Amino acid sequence: MKITVFSGSHKGGEGNTLLMVEEFLKGAEEAGAETENIILAEKNIRYCKGDFDCWLKTPGKCTLHDDMDALIPGFMASDVVVFAFPVYFDNVPALMKTFIDRLLPVLLPHFEEDEEGEYRHGNRFEKYPKIVVLSNSGLPGLPNFQVVALFFRRLARALHTEVIGEIYRGEGEVLEVKNLLVKPLVSKYKKLLRCAGRSIVENQEISDELRKKLEKSIVPDYLYIKFGNEEMVHMIENKGPDAA
Repeated sequence: MKITVFSGSHKGGEGNTLLMVEEFLKGAEEAGAETENIILAEKNIRYCKGDFDCWLKTPGKCTLHDDMDALIPGFMASDVVVFAFPVYFDNVPALMKTFIDRLLPVLLPHFEEDEEGEYRHGNRFEKYPKIVVLSNSGLPGLPNFQVVALFFRRLARALHTEVIGEIYRGEGEVLEVKNLLVKPLVSKYKKLLRCAGRSIVENQEISDELRKKLEKSIVPDYLYIKFGNEEMVHMIENKGPDAA
């Protein structure tokens, strides 16, 4: 099985999203998967022009030539793709959305009716990769992921595939806390991420039991908010995160 992660954090090879991806991929590799983590911030990806040239002039190929020339074949060659990103204003970051917009050439221009009586574009390929969504938010609670959860279900439908796993981590900043009391709690969560990676390879799903464990708060919300606000005040007073 080939699993490709497309990491859409604007921080690139840093941040809480990368920490989650690394643990998830460890589990997938333990189960025998071939894995790759593509950092979108390190790629040259231009905005879609919206002129439909990839349907009309050069069917199946974008007329913009940048790193998407290689990313789209890698996307289609994967058995599972993981969309990994932090939540920005209740949605995916602009970098991730730009990448998704540029996937348009994998579909046909013609409309077709699906099983639910809705319409979508036809499939250019017989097989599309299954989708896993992995995201974190600086705010606590699952409601922060309502928009992205619906978005990726709709995207999966558009791409003639399905979402086989969703990992949503509120209170994302706790993943980098070095506090001795919090560290074992974070270590326990990282083990769950590895279990999720193994489960996707072995079962092509994340069980309800494992999902509930992944969604459980690492620290109580009131403590996270209290210490988060105190940390923010400290950073503002000292003009940056490096002073914390």
